[in-house]
Amino acid sequence: MSDNEEIINVIEALFQAGVTKNLETLKEIHLNDPKFSSFSDLSPYDLKDYQTTIELEELRFVSISDYTYEIKNPKISIFGDAAVVALELIQKGMLVDNKAFTGEHMVMTGRATFVLVKQPTWKIAHIHLSKIDG
Repeated sequence: MSDNEEIINVIEALFQAGVTKNLETLKEIHLNDPKFSSFSDLSPYDLKDYQTTIELEELRFVSISDYTYEIKNPKISIFGDAAVVALELIQKGMLVDNKAFTGEHMVMTGRATFVLVKQPTWKIAHIHLSKIDG
């Protein structure tokens, strides 16, 4: 498998965790290191560390049923043992409020940038997700 294929597989694994609800995958694909960082398209908007990112991703994915995603126009740039991936992202699903037994359809269009490092497999070292209003 080429580096490009491995890299896109890692990014797809992140969003597949939302589809399958297999959240253990999240710990395997993120770099568990103090150098890890992320910005999200959902509040809180501060810079997050590894542990906080994992917890918020788990919370996000368990609160969305019928989750689907589409990655569009990925651009992968590899620089030795580091890679930058820019892409467009469409996420859909039902935001579930278990206390009120209600749900709200959501469609979120956005952009994403990932930085990955190879140690020895590709791991996500930084994520920046941003919504596109409209």
